[in-house]
Amino acid sequence: MSPVAKRRTVVVGGRSISLSNTDKVLYPETGTTKGRVIEYYERVAPWMIPHVKDRPVTRKRWANGVDGKVFFEKNLPDSAPDWVRHHTIAHKEHDTEYPIVDDVATLVWMAQQAALELHVPQWRFGPRGGHQNPDRLVLDLDPGEGVGLPECVEVALAAREVLQGMGLEPYPVTSGSKGIHLYAALDGRATTAQVSDVAHELARALEQDLPDLVLSSMSRAERTGKVFVDWSQNNGNKTTIAPYSLRGRDRPTVAAPRTWDELTQRGLVQLTLDDVLDRLEARGDLLHPVASASLSVGRPDHGHWDGERTEDANRASEDRLSAYRAKRDAAKTPEPVPTGAPTVRDDGTPTFVIQEHHATRDHYDFRLEHEGVLVSWALPKGEPTDPGKNHLAVQTEDHPLEYGSFEGIIPAAEYGGGTVTIWDDGTYELEKWREGEEVIVTLHGRTGGARRLALLHTRGRGRGRDGDEKNWLIHRTKDQPDREPGSTAGATHRAGPTRASRSAVHATSPATERPEERRTMQATLAKGEPRLDPADWAFELKWDGIRALATVRDGKVTLRSRNGNDLTAQYPELQDLGERAGVDGVYDGEIVALDDRGRPSFQLLQNRMGLTKTREVEAARATTPVRLLLFDVLEADGHELTRHGYTARREALATVIEPGGVIEVPDAVEGDFAAALAESERRGLEGVVAKKRGSKYAEGRRSEAWLKVKHHATQEVVVGGWRPGAGRREGGIGSLLLGVPGAEGLEYVGKVGTGFRDRDLDEIAGVLEPLGTDDSPFVDVPRPDARDAHWVRPVRVGEVEFAEWTGDGRLRQPSWRGWRADKQPDDVVRES
Repeated sequence: MSPVAKRRTVVVGGRSISLSNTDKVLYPETGTTKGRVIEYYERVAPWMIPHVKDRPVTRKRWANGVDGKVFFEKNLPDSAPDWVRHHTIAHKEHDTEYPIVDDVATLVWMAQQAALELHVPQWRFGPRGGHQNPDRLVLDLDPGEGVGLPECVEVALAAREVLQGMGLEPYPVTSGSKGIHLYAALDGRATTAQVSDVAHELARALEQDLPDLVLSSMSRAERTGKVFVDWSQNNGNKTTIAPYSLRGRDRPTVAAPRTWDELTQRGLVQLTLDDVLDRLEARGDLLHPVASASLSVGRPDHGHWDGERTEDANRASEDRLSAYRAKRDAAKTPEPVPTGAPTVRDDGTPTFVIQEHHATRDHYDFRLEHEGVLVSWALPKGEPTDPGKNHLAVQTEDHPLEYGSFEGIIPAAEYGGGTVTIWDDGTYELEKWREGEEVIVTLHGRTGGARRLALLHTRGRGRGRDGDEKNWLIHRTKDQPDREPGSTAGATHRAGPTRASRSAVHATSPATERPEERRTMQATLAKGEPRLDPADWAFELKWDGIRALATVRDGKVTLRSRNGNDLTAQYPELQDLGERAGVDGVYDGEIVALDDRGRPSFQLLQNRMGLTKTREVEAARATTPVRLLLFDVLEADGHELTRHGYTARREALATVIEPGGVIEVPDAVEGDFAAALAESERRGLEGVVAKKRGSKYAEGRRSEAWLKVKHHATQEVVVGGWRPGAGRREGGIGSLLLGVPGAEGLEYVGKVGTGFRDRDLDEIAGVLEPLGTDDSPFVDVPRPDARDAHWVRPVRVGEVEFAEWTGDGRLRQPSWRGWRADKQPDDVVRES
């Protein structure tokens, strides 16, 4: 292929970037290509940019992959796009132009250059290129020969005590290499030299406390068996691998923020790019408190602009929109994505807007014009109308002023996908604005009239040191302005979109797939009892029934099995979902029949399976009622949700379904995996399904992002024949011959002759009789089992419970559980 053919131009963040050789493998051990690296940096940009913006970036490039030569690069090359921001640093012998990463386009351009590692110092440039004081302290815990992550954790815990004693809160980051970095936010008052001296003293103190484990000197000869606490990372001329940067090692590991709890768990390892993306979807940026604090250093309210604080307000406002631009592609979303610096208005009263946002979870967006941007909060329950009740307000990225008039549909695949409409807008009077702490305003709106609101950060309000920095409370004050003529002040503000408004949104939403085109995501059987961090995994009880996708359209429900069979007529009582679902959508769940102890019984459910005649269905319904237990949602209100993480989908499910009648939405189990497994066993259930919190919904695929653990081994099987019975079963079926599809055909796995009720054998005979054939469907069957066998076409699937697999691949002590009418032979796999 010619060089021209390998090159293509893409638009990222409103910038055109030429990509080449995206299929080149940069990590041979894992097959990770340059295209995958580019994709990673594009996706991680919203969380990474706050940690690197305004800092000079030094790059380590592996043009021919990590097995090849590494290029260490500081200077911005002449070939760089002219839109890449940069600042000059004067060295003794030369000047160096360092690039600045403040948007997703620059990050993608660096990835295109195969710059796997990005390194930055602990200080930032001021608006005009001046060096600000450091805004964070970093300790690099570097293990010498003979020690590793466990020893680094021991030192990190000791360092945490010391730092907290100094009034600093440290946050751990596994470096992606061998050790651990500790970050602590600073207020910008101390110079680089002062911070470096403090870090050096801290390292010495740790060495005195742990002389057999810690080394504070630079001597490489003494590092064997010890953890070097590298305090020099705080030197103004030194750099540290940036949070969320890849590493140029055998595998695509990442400098990844961690929790203190997971550091103390056994089996701690460095995380890869896939791990990090999943965690970010589920948990957000664990290092956000450091970035948030450091970004406030130098703002006017903070009082430290390094002598440059008011000279360039527009430049500061442009910086505040970097996170907004990083999350949006102007070519794909109708939202305004300005590329230039916004103008700070000084010609009138500041404005506000409240937008109704039908997204993964319906909510309202509350935005106040301040310092040239719209400072924004998401209100899951809307604006409070009762002074006695506070509502949660989750601060999001600053938005451009142009967003104040935006209404439209954001494509489902884009950030914030959904419909945005303006609920209220107008001007406001500012009473108080304490950055990151408290805001009090009086709104003068067109819809909601005049009202006085207070926003209070939750820090220090019962959430402790580890509270989410994004969480505020919004409060309607007791003292309210007098009602203005013609206003609707005092009218009830909607706490959430009504069904009517949702229907209107659905009418303009993108077309959805037909029910028969949707497929369920499948879990993988876990080996043993896996070690799963509850912060990364949710644990659901496993229900013993039939998997079904329920599609709701205009109140009518269509049910389809995992393999697409229409089950609607078999379970008429489940039309109740049409009333329980607040919006049209596609919901994933399990149809179950409960025994007299309230436990799902697969054998009891057999009474309802395969019935088609109305009279038969109604008779069976009277004796064997069923319920639908929902645990996921693929689409709601016309918006595709499969690309969102598990946690977001569960929140959407809880928002749009009102449980009751025969419809349930079981909660995930609180606690860790062991607690979930114990709860499942206590309730007499089948087991547990663990689901990665950040995992997308992989339609039609079996995924290790969902792991199932059963108390008893079960196996789906294809019935390929039967042997006559003896004694009481003489003249009928005595046992069924079973197989599992393999590489060469249907592999024989044994026979089952127990677990049948008398009527089961009669029904089975009726099912198999028209399937008779002269030839064995199996690859091989032992002669004793084949001697008097009656062969059948292998088109029916059943399920057995068994003790274990034998050494020659046979089922030991299998017991029949019933037919699986919801599955096809191609769906059957050998469970480990």
